[in-house]
Amino acid sequence: MAHVAEWKKEEVNELKSLIDKYDVIGIVDLLNIPAKQLQEMRKSLHNKAVIRMSKKNLIDLALEDCNASKNNIVDLSEHMEGQVAVIATEMNPFKLYKILEDSKTSAPAKPGAIATDDIVIPEGDTGFEPGPFLGELQQVGIPAKIDKGKIVVSKETVLVEAGEEVSAAVASTLSRMDINPMEVGIDLRAVYEEEAIYTSEVLAIDEEQTLADVQNAFRNAFNLSVNAAIPTEETISTIITLAYTRAINVGVDAAIMTSETSEPIIGLAQAKMLALASEVSGTEGALDDELAEKLSNVAVAAAPVVEETVEEEEEEEEEEDAEEEAAAGLGALFG
Repeated sequence: MAHVAEWKKEEVNELKSLIDKYDVIGIVDLLNIPAKQLQEMRKSLHNKAVIRMSKKNLIDLALEDCNASKNNIVDLSEHMEGQVAVIATEMNPFKLYKILEDSKTSAPAKPGAIATDDIVIPEGDTGFEPGPFLGELQQVGIPAKIDKGKIVVSKETVLVEAGEEVSAAVASTLSRMDINPMEVGIDLRAVYEEEAIYTSEVLAIDEEQTLADVQNAFRNAFNLSVNAAIPTEETISTIITLAYTRAINVGVDAAIMTSETSEPIIGLAQAKMLALASEVSGTEGALDDELAEKLSNVAVAAAPVVEETVEEEEEEEEEEDAEEEAAAGLGALFG
C-alpha cells in the first residue's frame, strides 16, 4: 500500500472540518488572479466567507468523506476547473455570487490569455501622434489612419473574439492604448446548499427582471385568489369588500329593502320617477301639483349651474375680446 504523506492527511482533515462547519460550500476558480488582488479580495470577504486553496484530489477526498453528512456534496467535484479553491460561508448562494461578481475588476490582457468576451476597439481618436504606432495598429488588424494630426481608428473593430487567445502583439497594443479588456476576480463555479448544487449559470440572475417577475406573479396570484374567493391573509379584506359591494348592488337592482339598500333604492326610484315626469310634463293634467312642484324644484336647482356656466363663457369671451383689442392696439403702434 502506497504511503500517504502526513501533510496530505492533515490537509484533507482541515478541508473536512471547514466543509462540516459551514452550510454553504462552493468551488471557486482563482486562475490568473494576481496575488495582491487575491489578498484584497480575501480581506473584503472577512467575516463573510473563508477561502481555502488546495489540490484538486485532496478536495475530492474531503468531499467524498463529507458526503455522508451532506448528501450530494460530492457532486461539487464535477465543477473543479482552473486553479480551484473551496469557499465556505453562511451566505445565501445568490448573495455570495453577486458579491464575488461585484468584486471583479478590469485588467490588462496578457499574452496567451483567453478572451472571455469580444475585445472591441472603438472608433475614434487614439490620442497618439503620427508615428510607428500607426503601423503597429494596422499590423494587428486595427484599421487606423492619420486624421488632423492624430492616429485614429477608422471604424469599430472586434480585435479578438470571445474564446480566442490573445497574442503577444495584441496584448502589447492593448496595453499601449490603455485598454483593459480582461475581467479579474474569483469565479464561483458551483455552490452546495441543503443537498442542492447551484451552478454559476443558475446563480447569474437579472435582479431587476426577477423582481418584476415576482411582483407580476404576486399580482396574478392575488387576482386569482380574489376572483375565485380563496381567502388568504393578503386577500381576505379585498374578498369581503368585493362581496359586500356585489351584495349591495344585487339588493338595489332587485329592490330588496335592507338597512344598507333602502336609501339607494329610494333614491333610484325617485330619479326614475322624476325622469318619467319630465317626459310627460308637456301633457296637460299628466302631473299633479305635488309632482309638478318637485319637478320645478329640480329645474330651479339646476338653473344656477347653467347661468354660472354662461357667465363664465361670457367672461372668457370678454377676456378674449380684450386680448384681441390689445393685440390690435400694439399692431397699430408698431405698424
